[in-house]
Amino acid sequence: MLVFVIRRLLQSALVLLAVSLVVFAGIYAIGNPVDILLPDDANETERQAAIRALGLDRPLLVQYGIFLLKAVQGDLGTSFVYNIPSIELIFSRLPATLELAMCALFISIAVGIPLGLWAGLRPGTKTDEAIVTGSILGFSLPSFWQGLMLIMIFSVTLGWLPSNGRGATGTLFGIETSFATWDGFTHLLLPAINLSLFKLALMIRLTRAGVRETMPLDFIKFARAKGVSETRIVLAHVLKYILVPIITVIGMELGAVIAFATVTETIFAWPGMGKLIIDSINKLDRPVIVAYLMVVTLMFIVINLVVDILYALLDPRVRIKGQTE
Repeated sequence: MLVFVIRRLLQSALVLLAVSLVVFAGIYAIGNPVDILLPDDANETERQAAIRALGLDRPLLVQYGIFLLKAVQGDLGTSFVYNIPSIELIFSRLPATLELAMCALFISIAVGIPLGLWAGLRPGTKTDEAIVTGSILGFSLPSFWQGLMLIMIFSVTLGWLPSNGRGATGTLFGIETSFATWDGFTHLLLPAINLSLFKLALMIRLTRAGVRETMPLDFIKFARAKGVSETRIVLAHVLKYILVPIITVIGMELGAVIAFATVTETIFAWPGMGKLIIDSINKLDRPVIVAYLMVVTLMFIVINLVVDILYALLDPRVRIKGQTE
């Protein structure tokens, strides 16, 4: 197991280095932030002074070397717009995004897996058809349209839930979160539902397909022949068997939810990283863009590493294969 983990850590470090090079070159080779930061009537002397102050007069390779050296020390540059460390700015918005992502993922798992089990155990019934049709809608409808419909129905028409903002937060187990207050929870609910709909459909289809493939297998027939109840067969045998691919997808989707919550955060004015990155792109705030991409990449790497370890613990064949390669 130790060899397996060490191999994954080395691979993760190489991936992070490669991504840092691609991201830095792509971001710093596009446009000139001085054109946005300075007023239109700025003269050439002021422009050159701003370029030197931002370090943009150095060769791109030198800038990358300085960036890499500082990144190892936890310094990803200072925001051109806010004049504070970009990593500090990202981390100030990260809790709101993590809160939204975890809530959305919880909804998709808590609702999607039971519905997938229900549909998979009753194939061809009206219930199965209704659940499958609903999952198709979850895949097909764009998230911005879903968000607008949720606002129109539950905020404008019914007036049940607020349409934007994070609301009041409180402290729960030493962490500032929206779950600690009713106002914060009601503000969280609509964006979390909107963000979870695609993942919910994915959980339904994945669980249903796993159940349909597992039920005809010999070990299920053997369990029935031994007189094991259907409930125990589903919970102790079928669910455990399909859990490995589900955990893999959950890990990947957690990273995707964190990285691609931008549309939902923009629609619901949720003060997370997604809204910050949109504002930074519009203002060409390069350090914040690079810091955001590096933090998201690091999250993906850590999540994938954890998923690989869980996968190896659940399926020893993966661990053995990793040791023998």
